[in-house]
Amino acid sequence: MSSHVPNAPLRTAVVGTGSIARSSHLPALQKLAAEGGVEVVAAVDVDGPAVRAFAEEFGIPHASTDLDATLSAVRPDLVVLCTPPAVHREQSVAALRAGAWVWCEKPPSPSLADFDAVAAAEGGTGGQSAEEGVGSEAAERGDGTGPYASIVFQHRFGSGARHVRALLRGGALGRPLVAHCQTTWYRDKAYYAVPWRGRWATEGGGPAMGHGIHQTDLLLDLLGPWAEVRGMAARLVHDVETEDVSTALVRFADGAVATLVNSVLSPDEVSRIRVDCELATIELTHLYGHRNADWRITPAPGVPEETVAAWRDFGADEPSSHLAQLRVLVDDITSGRRHTTSGAGGRRTLEFITALYKSAFTGTTVRAGDIGPGDPYYTELHGGAPGWAPAATVKEEDHV
Repeated sequence: MSSHVPNAPLRTAVVGTGSIARSSHLPALQKLAAEGGVEVVAAVDVDGPAVRAFAEEFGIPHASTDLDATLSAVRPDLVVLCTPPAVHREQSVAALRAGAWVWCEKPPSPSLADFDAVAAAEGGTGGQSAEEGVGSEAAERGDGTGPYASIVFQHRFGSGARHVRALLRGGALGRPLVAHCQTTWYRDKAYYAVPWRGRWATEGGGPAMGHGIHQTDLLLDLLGPWAEVRGMAARLVHDVETEDVSTALVRFADGAVATLVNSVLSPDEVSRIRVDCELATIELTHLYGHRNADWRITPAPGVPEETVAAWRDFGADEPSSHLAQLRVLVDDITSGRRHTTSGAGGRRTLEFITALYKSAFTGTTVRAGDIGPGDPYYTELHGGAPGWAPAATVKEEDHV
């Protein structure tokens, strides 16, 4: 088990030393290390020469190709997973059982079943089984002091999201009524020439899962519980197993309705969220990360100018980023709190995306809570649907 010393930096192991580790995770960890919050003590990768070069370049004392051996030898407090989705379940469970907290790149895992198996290994769920899921009362409360597994959903963090979330949750803008969530990006044939991309088993899904997940997560974080989804998906350009575009109609628990679009076919790339409330419209327009200036608040007629000025005061600009989330995560770990992107706070986004796929592939409306053990979409996002699942997994009797 981890033996973290109070007020000492969190001993951190980075698993996977590819591009996302170099571009996003390590810079954030280095910044926090300079502030005394973390200490990167180990790097792990299946490529021996690559992990040794990575460790030497960044002054990391332990380099290994064996995660289990590293967990035993180094006993980290925090394990940062920068690996493909297919191995997230196994690696997360190993880290949790070794007493380490987990911060896992998106997509969190290829299925709800995998997510629930990780939750069952958390210190705060009281030995909860995967079949019980993380929606149980104990998991929702965050009983215990961890370790917990969290997802990289960095768009929830930073000053802009924090300010708008407070306005919405505090009722300052009135009831949310209508929303739109858009992730329209462009990926060419060369992108999908990489063998693991566009495959359910290795990428975890198409743009609904691998690209639009950040805007979807932010929308759900801002608007609260979703009630039902009606989805549509298509494979229009790329020769892949997954979709390359999807759309959805969403109803939230409070009655608000939304549209959602995910695409990798859009030369004019943009990420956008718009929420029309009773007293104002909020709009966020950016691409891969947002600042205060990317948010716009338009008041309804008659709202006092001083009120509008307060709404538009976002405070000091803290961009959404891995660093912004890591700061909060480190504080949660040292305080023994469940991080907001773990447990039920992370599962709802994966459940929503699973429901979108099920709706798209079955032509039905899917409601929150519908998908559980025994449902083919619980274990695989394609659900074995003809035309979407790899040929060897299609079961016609499941779709009559």
